[in-house]
Amino acid sequence: MYLDELLKAVVDNGGSDLHLAVGVVPKIRLHGHLADVGTQTLNEDVIKECLKRSLTEDQVRTLVKSFDVDGLYFNPAIGRFRVNAFKQMGTYSLVFRHVPTRIATLDDLGLPPVLKKLAGSQRGIVLVTGTTGSGKSTTLAAMIDYINTNECCNIITIEDPVEFVHVSKNSVIRQRSLGSDVATFSAALKGAMRQDPDVILVGEMRDLETISAAVTAADTGHLVFSTVHTTNAQQTVERIMNYYAADQQDQIRLSLSLNLSGVISQRLIPRRDGGGRVAALEIMTATPTVRKLIREGQVPKLYPTIEEGTNDGMQSFNQVIYRFFADGLITHEEALAASSRPEELQLRLKVEGLV
Repeated sequence: MYLDELLKAVVDNGGSDLHLAVGVVPKIRLHGHLADVGTQTLNEDVIKECLKRSLTEDQVRTLVKSFDVDGLYFNPAIGRFRVNAFKQMGTYSLVFRHVPTRIATLDDLGLPPVLKKLAGSQRGIVLVTGTTGSGKSTTLAAMIDYINTNECCNIITIEDPVEFVHVSKNSVIRQRSLGSDVATFSAALKGAMRQDPDVILVGEMRDLETISAAVTAADTGHLVFSTVHTTNAQQTVERIMNYYAADQQDQIRLSLSLNLSGVISQRLIPRRDGGGRVAALEIMTATPTVRKLIREGQVPKLYPTIEEGTNDGMQSFNQVIYRFFADGLITHEEALAASSRPEELQLRLKVEGLV
């Protein structure tokens, strides 16, 4: 029951993750920072018991064979947790990510109205990007819930593993988990095309085959959501293009210009008052100018276009971070640390007399 006590501490303290490793005191991530839980240093026996409790026998075998495995641990009295177990320095470690049972709405999260517009798209690709722990899954779940509530369509999700469990409302929603329901993202995507989908969520675009299948799905009239581990819109477009060979560049630029509906990049910034974190979103929508720049390969010009596109719901990280600092939500130090272009942000703060 030691594992459940630790996981309950995560939930009770409003934490996001639990880290367990041999020779280390258990740690909880609170508002972006790690904190010790108790004083007990973990040994191999404790770690092995945690592995047995949180993973299935098949997952344990996969861990032994592949040295890394993902799973889902659920205790009705505590909650749902995404589990990653991996081998390091000859021993095993685990990381548990708390997945809230209740799906927050876009309004609950205070996210910009343009996300509802993107969720209401008839077709195309919507990408939510950011580092691990930046809230991508929470935002995607809120957008899927918005569609589920307001549209009458067939939604298929393909995840690794299924985190937020949706209940069909106005829409029909089916959720498939990598490993137990499907073999690979790309194979599941191809299979989904035979299941009369309107909306498809792919947990992550992690290889060329998955990206190509997602582009094909959008090209044939479906709305596709996915995540990419990139830090901003420009890097996201570049990352997707770089998956393709030189002789395929013209085709992927054309396909992206026609099918990309929007890119939402996220960062969580600690609040000045210590009361959690605020979500900073860079948003790029597929305006005619954005489509033209992608088609012509002029990706570096996307950033100024985003800053000039506020009437189309677009915003850069610096614009959002500036507002957060001006409103007293974050410190000067955190503002610069969160910015992709800290020199530009600092100059604007000085010109505006805020520093």
